[in-house]
Amino acid sequence: MAGLIKREDIDEVRQRTDIKEVVEAYVTLKSAGIGSWKGLCPFHDERSPSFHVRPQMGSYHCFGCGEGGDVISFVQKVDHTTFSETVEKLAARIGFELHYEDGGTGPRREDVGRRRRLLDAHKIAAEFFRDQLLTPGAGTARQFLQDRGFDRDAAAHFGVGYAPQGWDGLLTHLTGRGFTLDELKLTGMFSASSSNAGRFYDRFRGRLIWPIRDITGDTVGFGARKLFEDDQGPKYLNTPETSLYKKSQVLYGIDLAKREIAKNRQLVVVEGYTDVMACHLAGVGTAVATCGTAFGTDHIKIARRLLSDDGTGGEVIFTFDGDAAGQKAALRAFEEDQRFNSQTYVAVEASGADPCELRQRRGDDAVRELIADRRPLFEFAIKASFANFDLSSGEGQVKALRHAAPIVAQIRDVSLRSTYTRELSRWLGMQYVGEDQVARAVSAAARRENSSSTGRGGRQQGPHAQQGQGSPGQQGQQGSAASDGAGAAPSSEPFFERPDPRDPIARMEREALEVVLQQPTLLTAPQWESFSTIHFTVPVYEALHNAVLAAGAAGTELSRWVESVRDGVPDVLRPLVSELAVRPLPAKDADAMVSYCRDILNRLTELRITQQKAEKLGQLQRMDPAADPALYNQLQRDLMELEMRRRQLREE
Repeated sequence: MAGLIKREDIDEVRQRTDIKEVVEAYVTLKSAGIGSWKGLCPFHDERSPSFHVRPQMGSYHCFGCGEGGDVISFVQKVDHTTFSETVEKLAARIGFELHYEDGGTGPRREDVGRRRRLLDAHKIAAEFFRDQLLTPGAGTARQFLQDRGFDRDAAAHFGVGYAPQGWDGLLTHLTGRGFTLDELKLTGMFSASSSNAGRFYDRFRGRLIWPIRDITGDTVGFGARKLFEDDQGPKYLNTPETSLYKKSQVLYGIDLAKREIAKNRQLVVVEGYTDVMACHLAGVGTAVATCGTAFGTDHIKIARRLLSDDGTGGEVIFTFDGDAAGQKAALRAFEEDQRFNSQTYVAVEASGADPCELRQRRGDDAVRELIADRRPLFEFAIKASFANFDLSSGEGQVKALRHAAPIVAQIRDVSLRSTYTRELSRWLGMQYVGEDQVARAVSAAARRENSSSTGRGGRQQGPHAQQGQGSPGQQGQQGSAASDGAGAAPSSEPFFERPDPRDPIARMEREALEVVLQQPTLLTAPQWESFSTIHFTVPVYEALHNAVLAAGAAGTELSRWVESVRDGVPDVLRPLVSELAVRPLPAKDADAMVSYCRDILNRLTELRITQQKAEKLGQLQRMDPAADPALYNQLQRDLMELEMRRRQLREE
């Protein structure tokens, strides 16, 4: 049973992982000063780089969209993985064995190593198939793509390849790259001979090949389309279930679509690999397809995570063929509708053409129009079901109403439910079933649904319940698990006003925090002591100052310094910590950096001295020297000492 990853292991993974190396797999980084790198943000579209990374502090921040955090949060956001999945992925990357709370277990070291070998085998196989598509023997495969409007660039973009007709082309290639037969048996890319025990041969032969990748971009399986009449196999042949490939958990195209899905809060589910290609090339970059199975519960979990499916928007659009099989698939999809908070739609072309055929016949605009002209899925489901009733008779209309009323009652948007109650009356015909009768039937069905939900403790109580609290690392794991459900409860976070950038004191406090967050080791003991006694006047920076002091008092290691400060502020201020931790400091070399940090802290200390002098001078001016000569003389001495300290700072 999997448990929560131990906090010390999370810290160890964070410390050992080079955030610059990880980010550079997604972003081209260029130097932005001492210890700072910048590039185009992977989380929003921009033309000039505003995404900064500071490897020494293990932090990143985008000054354009405000995203920021550490290496774990970066991978979570860019790959849309849960907290635990991300830590396990990063641990495997550095070869670190994780430990779990309460006797729970995670991936064993040998399992992690085996998985890495299988992924490597799939990666090399995908490259082999791509190369084979360019050979003379792949002419039929290239013609297939060309006939459907896909050129060489399109094939390369989607990694489409070709499996040669021989029996052991791939087998010979992979064994030549050092893979053993025992390893290759586990990939699903080979079949065992029934007549010759111990002999294996290529599963895919003489077929067009699509690599099936998981959400992180790793190839975990393949889909293969028959090209030759003498091929006795099925039209489409996929990798069988393996430790990597679970057809109920993979979506073809998800690696290419994930960013657009998250950005547009739209998911388009199509039926085939070529449909995904057609949609993406037509500008519908949110399209994915299931791999030989219906769109089910595990697919919904992936979709909800990408859509941020919290009831505040988002849409899922299913495209189906217009034939009976397509209608059946749509009705199956409708059965899963209530698992989404997002609105679900169906897009069916009048002639029954799928997106690939539509693009061939009428071009990219027709594909975009198909998606734009979507209809609510419940409307499609209701109208499709009417084929089972004789709407020309009163008895048939009543039966159809009994069937359709519960469907309309399930519509979450109350105003939309009212609209479709009236529409249902029109669809049924007014001769035998009036609008009032339809409204009563829908209301009764809604009451039954609510009563049933209350009896179950609330229909959506389970997947939407709040997780308990734990350590910061554990909260991350729980929060990520909860992300498969709806959003969190309304926040009671304190409100902070953003400081006025023209305020010189606010600017000085901000610059001091930048120095302390980015270069804590450059501060001397007296500077630390001075920093700890300074009163920050801007509430936002006061909260950060308190968190810095708490992290320092706890003896936080440099590798966890910024993360510890982030943990110590209200959630609303965490992005600000990330921002200050990567903001470029105006220093050209190491000596200049030391001077800059010293000057900033000295200026802040001088400001504090000036404030203290003003306080004591005011006290001195308000008192009668004869009433308390000892105090009067003490204040005079204090003022002289403060002035001496101020002059010393100026001379440094």
